[in-house]
Amino acid sequence: MARRRTRYQGNAVDTDPVIRLWLLRILIALGVHPEFVRSNGFRNDALAEILGLAHWIDPFPNDFDLKAVQGELRQLHQKAEKQWAKAPQPAFLCSNVRRLSELVGLSPTDCRILEFAVSIQNERLLDDTADWLGQLSSLKVFHVLSVILDLPEPKIRASLSAQGILARSGLVSIDRSGTSTLRGKLDLLSDGFADLMVTSEADPISLLRGTVSAAGAGQLRVQDYGHISPSLEILLPYLRHATTTGRRGVNIFLHGAPGTGKSQLARALADELGCELFEVASEDADGDPVNGESRLRAFRAAQSFFAQRLALIAFDEVEDVFNDGDSFFGRKSTAQVRKAWINRILEENAVPTLWLSNSIRGLDPAFIRRFDMVFELPVPPKQQRERILRDNCGDLLDAGTLSRIADAENLAPAVVAKATSVVRSIRDDLRQTGAAVVFERLISNTLEAQGHRPLVRHDPCRLPEVYDPIFIHADADLNGVANGLGKARSGRLCLYGPPGTGKTAYGHWLAQQLDVPLLVKRASDLMSPYVGENEQNIARAFRQATQDGALLLIDEVDSFLQDRRGAQRGWEVSLVNEMLTQMESFSGVFIASTNLMDGLDQAALRRFDMKVKFDFLRSEQAWELLRRHCVQLGLPSPQPDLLSRLMRLGRLTPGDFAAALRQHRFRPLESAYALVSALEAECVVKDGAKRSIGFL
Repeated sequence: MARRRTRYQGNAVDTDPVIRLWLLRILIALGVHPEFVRSNGFRNDALAEILGLAHWIDPFPNDFDLKAVQGELRQLHQKAEKQWAKAPQPAFLCSNVRRLSELVGLSPTDCRILEFAVSIQNERLLDDTADWLGQLSSLKVFHVLSVILDLPEPKIRASLSAQGILARSGLVSIDRSGTSTLRGKLDLLSDGFADLMVTSEADPISLLRGTVSAAGAGQLRVQDYGHISPSLEILLPYLRHATTTGRRGVNIFLHGAPGTGKSQLARALADELGCELFEVASEDADGDPVNGESRLRAFRAAQSFFAQRLALIAFDEVEDVFNDGDSFFGRKSTAQVRKAWINRILEENAVPTLWLSNSIRGLDPAFIRRFDMVFELPVPPKQQRERILRDNCGDLLDAGTLSRIADAENLAPAVVAKATSVVRSIRDDLRQTGAAVVFERLISNTLEAQGHRPLVRHDPCRLPEVYDPIFIHADADLNGVANGLGKARSGRLCLYGPPGTGKTAYGHWLAQQLDVPLLVKRASDLMSPYVGENEQNIARAFRQATQDGALLLIDEVDSFLQDRRGAQRGWEVSLVNEMLTQMESFSGVFIASTNLMDGLDQAALRRFDMKVKFDFLRSEQAWELLRRHCVQLGLPSPQPDLLSRLMRLGRLTPGDFAAALRQHRFRPLESAYALVSALEAECVVKDGAKRSIGFL
């Protein structure tokens, strides 16, 4: 803690009269002068000099007169009471206390206590002298302060009560945990608060540095959050009502992955409502992180400071408070330890508050029900991701690269902004590599570090160049299905059959025919080791498809729709129930694909509008597909003798053709015979042995 140092000029001492008066009251009125004046001299020569007893320092041997010194000390006290009883505080401290008083509504007694609490933190001799009072209980502190400040003890007690403005604002509170020195019993707002109070005259908000701060200008508008418009249609009118009527206990819990724009949304809401926005600090004035308890005190202070202003408060990274415990070791979070206090705050806070978190997991349900609104801020849909990319770095990316990057479902606005900033700072040095390549690499690395899939330059699930539903052996007219869905714009399909038969490719093609985005979710995207999170991921996928207006394709859906009659665990049943609920409420086109039709829940199967079987290629399909690929590769047309070899491949799929063509990139296929040989090799690996059965 920085201390204000007393300055000496010869025998004259430059210190504030009110400090000397307090020192004398401690020594004489509180009777600790025997600790200061000993039979052979002073215990603290600096204190003696400040009080005007310098001529008794280092006298000739045996000339120190204890009684004379004590008498002179009493006279100094009497003189100080007459001269300095109404002495003002130093200019900065006096002005800053007055400003805080106007902001919070402090009484004269509150102001005197605040002045003393700041002074004892900054004046070393005042602190040292008060230490001679010994270890004090809270009750003893009230008496000591009443003597030092010459105020009635009942007023001191009322001012420092838990219901007093000093405590509610966090400016000064009594540490009621046991005994301590006077300085130790008086807790100030923050570690740097005392120093700020005496070193400059500033706006009250700047005095709260390390506690709460005014939010910076926002970069986005409410209109940029169209993907959560249903929530905003409720939130905006509610906040407008709360700020204009002074409604108490208004709390909104907003959660979402890092970088999705929660802080920017808080600023956009404040701009839209014409409010000031103040943020609870997560670090002190020195830039060091503060713990959950300190942040709660800062929040309580902010509620008092801004109760009379048209304002919102943003409490970001609330994990510091609600989820800083350790359930494994039985350690409760800061909020759980102070559950009653938190509940009361959530019911009575005067300033509407936005509580921002990366996740709602781990939040005590008792707290959740006390928030007026709880909603998630997801990653923006692809259309908005494309707009964000164009706005930030449209001059760095070509249209194809921009669209491919926008395909990343977990691409948050903050990730784009950070990568753009890096690339622009070194753009002149990227002549060979290229800004677009570096930008894509930065985005991909960040996504992977966050636990997401990196950007895919060559999507293995993309629609093949040679694609036509006529090459799919299905038990339904796939073109007719596409036409029907184009008119209805809604439907639930279950595509089942062996791997490689074209189920996922059909989903890509169908999305193109319907002219809608495609949202593909694999089982690995949705499965989680945490109980209850699978259901959340499923709900999130359907919600994202609704927001994007996308066709939703869930691959390996058997992971979520196993027959509930064979379930051995409760979560297996809840997983199926969640999938069924989402399917029924989804108004778009939903495709579920699976290689394992047996064992699916019967109720789930009834909820699909169509169940389409995808099977191995028929002989005529395989032959025509071979001819098409030969044209694509610039190879001579296949000779008739190859037909018999194809017919022996009874389990041939379009996926086998795709695998063979991928080999062509590094091991060129020079003839139709080489292509058929590659197909035969694929079937051998797939079947485990050569098969010689005809097409079914």
